[in-house]
Amino acid sequence: MRADRVFAYGAAAGLLGDLLLGDPRRGHPVAAFGRAASAVERVLYRDHRGRGALHTVVCAGGAVALGAVASRAVRSSPAASVALTGAATWAVVGGTSLAREAAAIGRALEAGDVEAARARLPHLCGRDPQALDADGIARAVVESVAENTSDAVVGALVWGAVGGVPGLLGFRAVNTLDAMVGHKSPRYRRYGWASARLDDLAGWPGARLTAVLAVVAGGDPRGAVRAWRADAHRHPSPNAGPVEASFAGALGVRLGGTLSYGGRVEHRPVLNGDAGRAVRVTDIQRAVRLSRRVGLLALGVCAAGRLLGKGRTS
Repeated sequence: MRADRVFAYGAAAGLLGDLLLGDPRRGHPVAAFGRAASAVERVLYRDHRGRGALHTVVCAGGAVALGAVASRAVRSSPAASVALTGAATWAVVGGTSLAREAAAIGRALEAGDVEAARARLPHLCGRDPQALDADGIARAVVESVAENTSDAVVGALVWGAVGGVPGLLGFRAVNTLDAMVGHKSPRYRRYGWASARLDDLAGWPGARLTAVLAVVAGGDPRGAVRAWRADAHRHPSPNAGPVEASFAGALGVRLGGTLSYGGRVEHRPVLNGDAGRAVRVTDIQRAVRLSRRVGLLALGVCAAGRLLGKGRTS
């Protein structure tokens, strides 16, 4: 079986597995990678960019190498290759868990239980929940759904289409390292620099594809394009900007503004501020539905891109 078909069948099986099973409560491969990366950090840590770059190379390179070795071991068996691709896809995507966490917070808000929503929010994003009221929590959820659609689904599929199992594992490793050490805290300002920059590079194609698919799958294509073009560049993240702006326009809401991370207040630009309204609790489910449509479209686009690319080179 050709490699392009292996990816198409395996990625579809992996997304189906994620839909049916979600993430395991214990023993998740990404959690195992996180523990390994923490162990490497304990050995390598110095408040120095070079040490952080070495940490990134060891951890992300190790994930890519593991994927390459596993792929080589099963390359003579099409069924095993599809199974490996499916397992890798299931391990690195997180669309179902993203939807479940967002929906759980939405249900708490609909029931008027703001404290329960605050307690649940750290499962989804790093905002300070005590600084948020019900509307602020709803906005944080919608923004997290948008950004994680790119990080947890589309970006992984893009790199899987490009590099197979090594691409899938490598992308998730880079994204996880950014979450662990890429933030600008005193400890990681220099040590996490390489991980943050590599994540920006790795996330670039997936973020643009996510934004395009939000235009296609959302309820207001013109609004999504308008918000993307007008506001994406104002966001401090080169990848979250296009995604959140496109989602904001597609949903007809305003995103961005003042937020708090770890006691640090940030004043971010408002996205879709001229045409959008304030986020409501009911917009959480709308964002989840949009995220699911974008994920399914991304599977089709990435599988088709792999097939077309293989056809041109054969």
